Amino acid sequence: MQLVIVESPAKAKTIEGYLGKDFRVLASYGHIRDLPPKDGSVDPDDGFAMQWENYADKGKQLKAIADEAKKADRLILATDPDREGEAISWHVQEVLRQKKALPQDVQRVTFNAITKPAVTSAMARPRQLDTDLIDAYRARRALDYLVGFTLSPVLWRKLPGAKSAGRVQSVALRLVVEREREIESFVPREYWSITADMEHDGQTFQARLVRFDGDKIERLTIGDGDTAARARAAVEAGRFTVSSVETKPATRNPAPPFTTSTLQQEAARKLGFSASHTMRVAQTLYEAGAITYMRTDGVQMDGDAISAARGAIARRYDAGYVPDKPRQYQTKAKNAQEAHEAIRPTDFGKDRHGAGDEARLYDLIWRRALASQMASARLVRTAVELVDGTGRHALRATGQVVLFPGYLALYEEGRDDDGDEDSRRLPRLAEGDAPAKTGVSAEQHFTQPPPRYSEASLVKRMEELGIGRPSTYASILQVLKDRAYVRVDKNRFLPEESGRLLIAFLERFFARYVSYDFTAGLEEELDDVSGGRAQWQAVLDAFWRDFKPKTAEVMEQKPSEITAALDEFLSDFLFPPKADGSDARLCPNCGEGRLALRGGRFGAFVACSNYPDCKFTRRFAQGGSEDAGGDAGPEVLGRDPDTDLEVSRRSGRFGPYLQLGEGKDAKRASIPKDAPDVDLEFALKLLALPRTVGAHPETGEPITASIGRYGPYLLHAGKYARLASTVEVFETGMNAAVVKLAEAAAGGGRPQRGAAREPLRQLGKHPRTELELRLMEGRYGPYVTDGTTNATLPKDIAPEQLTLEEAAQLIDARAAAAPAKKGRKAPAKKAAAKKAEPAKSGDKASAKKPVAKKTAAGKTATKKTSKA
Repeated sequence: MQLVIVESPAKAKTIEGYLGKDFRVLASYGHIRDLPPKDGSVDPDDGFAMQWENYADKGKQLKAIADEAKKADRLILATDPDREGEAISWHVQEVLRQKKALPQDVQRVTFNAITKPAVTSAMARPRQLDTDLIDAYRARRALDYLVGFTLSPVLWRKLPGAKSAGRVQSVALRLVVEREREIESFVPREYWSITADMEHDGQTFQARLVRFDGDKIERLTIGDGDTAARARAAVEAGRFTVSSVETKPATRNPAPPFTTSTLQQEAARKLGFSASHTMRVAQTLYEAGAITYMRTDGVQMDGDAISAARGAIARRYDAGYVPDKPRQYQTKAKNAQEAHEAIRPTDFGKDRHGAGDEARLYDLIWRRALASQMASARLVRTAVELVDGTGRHALRATGQVVLFPGYLALYEEGRDDDGDEDSRRLPRLAEGDAPAKTGVSAEQHFTQPPPRYSEASLVKRMEELGIGRPSTYASILQVLKDRAYVRVDKNRFLPEESGRLLIAFLERFFARYVSYDFTAGLEEELDDVSGGRAQWQAVLDAFWRDFKPKTAEVMEQKPSEITAALDEFLSDFLFPPKADGSDARLCPNCGEGRLALRGGRFGAFVACSNYPDCKFTRRFAQGGSEDAGGDAGPEVLGRDPDTDLEVSRRSGRFGPYLQLGEGKDAKRASIPKDAPDVDLEFALKLLALPRTVGAHPETGEPITASIGRYGPYLLHAGKYARLASTVEVFETGMNAAVVKLAEAAAGGGRPQRGAAREPLRQLGKHPRTELELRLMEGRYGPYVTDGTTNATLPKDIAPEQLTLEEAAQLIDARAAAAPAKKGRKAPAKKAAAKKAEPAKSGDKASAKKPVAKKTAAGKTATKKTSKA
């Protein structure tokens, strides 16, 4: 028997069907072990020796692999054809070696597509594990560990509120933060454009003013309304004739097939997918045998695939759409081992696959790959200049005409910016023509700051700088979101306060390690390890020799020294010069103290030097702009007439709140967002919550109204009912409260625990177990279930975008990760009682059956595998 190891159960099932009865195919479910998150997992003093630890939830799978390996004559490691795939194979081999279950014959095979020809061909050409790729993996993993476990303790002790910092993630975060700084420092400039609406031979077009009073007009030349009005009047008064028509033929060539990064960018532009969602859907397509491997920076296609694409083009279009020679693309990637074949369909004859997001992404991949082998588009670009009678004013109109669409008939690459004038259509014009002028407009504009990064543009920029590699882009962006260093608003990245502070700290104390050139250079060194051109421990030693002393130096500084250095480093942001020339650091509250950066339990903030006499504070992220507000300290609303304690309004980490009294015994209440103007009377009402509405007429138990974590509510006998607003907490009477509680109990409010819920979606039957899969709404969010196993939906998967295969994989992974059920010890058997004599006729007591006793084991007989 031959044992084949792959990553996923879907892949395992497909490949086992290709190989026949002599093969057993098992899935590792990804990586099986990693460096444990504790000090000492990498020892720089011992040649960067690493202590690996098996994942706790992979025990069941590893046992199954080891049991089969002991019976196997040959072990075939068939994980993905990249560095991570090589690493998974190596880990499996090493674990089996430790378990003394490693067969004598161990071989490695790779294939770029999960099709029968690709798999069987790969099985006929096995090789040994690539030690260079494994060394590169170990070097990257050790680097990430050393940076994280050396730098993070520095952050925890010296930068309040910071969580951790990653080697590549920090550089990506710096891109987002620097873009925000550019936007904040941007000063808009006013400019005007003058446009004439023209008509010729029944076709309308637009021409813009390019010369005024004999001077050439640039974008910012007309900078005020008075000049714009004069220019508009000149165009309105002039009679313009065509002075020149310039026509240039142009050719547009198709883009190469997708790489990992270009697929993520285009899927974000055209389909609105996040990078992580794109990769999940692409993984599903790959495992279904629909596309080639999706983690690649190669742009070339296999010769047979090119022939198939040209044949598909000829069948779909006429011969003019097939170029004379096949198109050959060259990858720009320096790392040859990563430059696999581009992402393409495995069968160009299939223009559809799957449903939902799978179908949409497959269509994008199919179109891009097929278009890459189509003929170029031929166009004519036209520029027309029109001059008035004086010769001092001129208009210009541009446009293009598509003579032959070529690949544009099938696919056009998306762009992050808007289209330009060249895409407009023009009528046929000749010198001396005088098109009719139907209107003239003068439009005011202001220069715009650079746009915030989208997922597509951020991935593109990282690729341009050489930061990260194809397999890492999605995880890098996800880490930034998970750690709350950034937030996504309208598909654009905005840095959070914690992210900005972290980057300021790293730029001030670890500038080299967040520089783009250093990070890109280190990536190239790791690529050299992959290619066998560098020794992995030497690369690590060169990094560690400088990095370790730097972290020790920063660790020796006091937190106050760190804060003072950041105060100076960030002075332009925190205290920019004021328009009136006044002191930017002067406290706006007391007018005497000096503002400075301070560190607190929950992060950095700006405070007055006269504390505690002056309690003015300002959030770090507010900066020092003219409109930046601040908190001048507690606002006294009055005194409680019952206790004579002071009632004050304050600002806290989670927003404004009220406080009654001082010290640790002071009573506090958050101020809801929908609360009316908070005066002393309303403040006392909030502080007095919960409010007793009265006794329930049926049970006699009290009904109370209050405000909780999820908003205003009613409570009676452990049952809740929602209220619509804060005002209802104080105005809801007994009749209304009884009705709301009854409606909630009947299902009109929040579902009661244990009540049957309708599924959000019926997903269909599990492709391997045939069990019906449903998407449900749970207490902690949406989850999928097959009736036995529940799997929580990851945060980055939108419930409406979940596919059947994704749901099946979540169920499979959760089932594999579930701990084996431990059998309970059977209760000791009692000695058999002496057989009773049957009751005789006439006996006063008749025979009775003994009552069966319940056992503890019976209570868990229907326990589910897992909970959502």
